[in-house]
Amino acid sequence: MASTRCELPGLPRRERCLVMGVVNVTPDSFSDGGRWFDHGRAVEHGLRLAEEGADIVDVGGESTRPGAPRVSLEEELRRVVPVVRELARQGVAVSVDTMRAQVADHTVQAGARLVNDVSGGLADPSMARLVAKTGVAYVLMHWRGHSHDMQRRAVYTDVVTEVHQELRTRMEAMADEGVDPAQLVLDPGLGFAKKPEQAHNWQLLAHLDRFDDLGRPLLIAGSRKRFLGRLLSDADGNDRPFSESDDATLALTVLSAAAGAWCVRVHDVRPSADAVRVQAAWRTGGALLDDQGRGEPVGRGGSGR
Repeated sequence: MASTRCELPGLPRRERCLVMGVVNVTPDSFSDGGRWFDHGRAVEHGLRLAEEGADIVDVGGESTRPGAPRVSLEEELRRVVPVVRELARQGVAVSVDTMRAQVADHTVQAGARLVNDVSGGLADPSMARLVAKTGVAYVLMHWRGHSHDMQRRAVYTDVVTEVHQELRTRMEAMADEGVDPAQLVLDPGLGFAKKPEQAHNWQLLAHLDRFDDLGRPLLIAGSRKRFLGRLLSDADGNDRPFSESDDATLALTVLSAAAGAWCVRVHDVRPSADAVRVQAAWRTGGALLDDQGRGEPVGRGGSGR
């Protein structure tokens, strides 16, 4: 897999897997919708995530949970631009979670260093041109449609082969629009047009090495998602609630880091920030430690380059 040491424009470079913390400035996200809807609270939460060890803070103004309706362009801008601007002003490496080129444009101008597009450029034909023009780092996720019907499109003969090919096709399309491949991060799209009952997500995770030949780093975004809750269902067949799957998310962080992921996207940052440091010390035999056996400081991880 393209390694954790990959250079991406404007983003922290570490000798370990990075941690991306989530700030949902939405009333309806599946895990924490409404908690950070106020701009001030969203900024406070983003700063707290950075203090807890998030290398990147991902700000989103539109829920992508299954069945979620879209919000207007004006509302998405109202939600995210002030939060991105203030976090960036305070030295946090900010990404914006958006499918709209206009939102990406405004937030990059406000200081965002990464555009995290769950549609991989399919939702807005202008996105590739915007990414090419600005030179911003860009997460290209595997996607088969908007939230209201994405699970209907989760039909695969071989999910790993098909996701791999569809990501390659999107990479080529972005390059045709002038995007430098060095700007790209790939995301297999866990939970997006992937059915827990058919183990699509687990098949992708078990075969992350199949994406090596695409030559780009991987973002793994499985935090609190339904396939974890389904795995941990109780004796009556009830899925584990989203709010009680952080331990499973932590296991996913450790395994993703060990598999060579560039970054994990999580809601509960501190345990994952600790875990990636432990994994890096284990992997390198302590080569990254100082002469007192200490690793890099935890906290305000996004402010470094």
